[in-house]
Formats: sequence, structure tokens, C-alpha cells
Amino acid sequence: MITIPIRTRLEPNGVLSLRVPTGLPEAEVDVVLMVQPVTPHMEAWPKGFFDETYGASADEPIERGGQGEFEGREALR
Repeated sequence: MITIPIRTRLEPNGVLSLRVPTGLPEAEVDVVLMVQPVTPHMEAWPKGFFDETYGASADEPIERGGQGEFEGREALR
């Protein structure tokens, strides 16, 4: 099985046309197609999220506690 990730654009009528070189010889194959709309990273957050939460911990900053002692290990060769 070969996995070939592709990002492409649908035609205005919603049709997806693909020509994918696989490197395989001519043969009958099964194809599984998953279509998922692309969401830009910043649109994944609710509108106004950063404006509402920026600086929320300013009065009580997060502090990193003690990390303890590391166990001694034999050196890798």
C-alpha cells in the first residue's frame, strides 16, 4: 500500500480531479479517498480568543517547581 498526501483545490462546481503518479505498473487497484476541508490555523480558535485570554495569568505567573535529581546512567557507546 502506498500513502500519497496531496493538497489540491476543488473546481468551482465542487468536482475533485486527480492525476496521481504512483510508480506502480498498470494494474487494477483499490483507492480510498478522504476529503477534508483545510482550516487555516488561526481560524481554528474562536473569534476573539487571544484578545480575551492574553495576559490572563499575569497576576499569578506559572512557576516551574523543583525537578529533583536525575539518576546516573551508563554512557552510550
